[in-house]
Amino acid sequence: MIKEIYADMTVTDGMCVAERAVKRMVDTLLSFAGLVCLSPAFLIVYIMLKRQADGPVIFRQERIGYKGEPFYILKFRTMRVDSEENGTPQLARKEDDRLTPVGKFLREHHLDELPQLFNVLKGDMSFVGPRPERKYFIDKIMQVNPDYEYIYQMRPGLTSMATLYNGYTDTMEKMLIRLQMDLEYLQNRSLWLDLKIVFTTVRFIVYGKKF
Repeated sequence: MIKEIYADMTVTDGMCVAERAVKRMVDTLLSFAGLVCLSPAFLIVYIMLKRQADGPVIFRQERIGYKGEPFYILKFRTMRVDSEENGTPQLARKEDDRLTPVGKFLREHHLDELPQLFNVLKGDMSFVGPRPERKYFIDKIMQVNPDYEYIYQMRPGLTSMATLYNGYTDTMEKMLIRLQMDLEYLQNRSLWLDLKIVFTTVRFIVYGKKF
């Protein structure tokens, strides 16, 4: 149990209003283009999951996003339908025995994230930003570091520096490290930094780097 309480700090957004407007416009255009161009991949994954015949294809889960508002994140289902049958939220692990065979393949190649392009198009998410978390875990994080509230200034994202370099956040320690990285991103973010994060993400996926 982590007992250290972090001191509250003032975190300002590194992006001005104009940059945030451009970021949203780019998110809208690229998510729409991605949905069109990747439609064959959507169809292939859909067929793979239907052939597995053990539950719904799309997984919907409530997360907390921009301005602290809840939304439903969309993913291709990678876990058994009874993965949280006791009702207690559990963190995903790097080698998770709850993954289905198809789900493991999708997770390893990040194909399970494709439906989140709909979240980006809708405005729930952005391409770059902190990964959205469930309220259950946010409450636990804020007991240790209340600065999590600053995260609500940003739309959650498909990728981030924390996603790339902090790995699976399967412990409270990693969740707190992720928070610090996300706060640093908030203070220093720019369109140029977003572009670098996107290209790094693509490079990691192409070369098969796990993150």
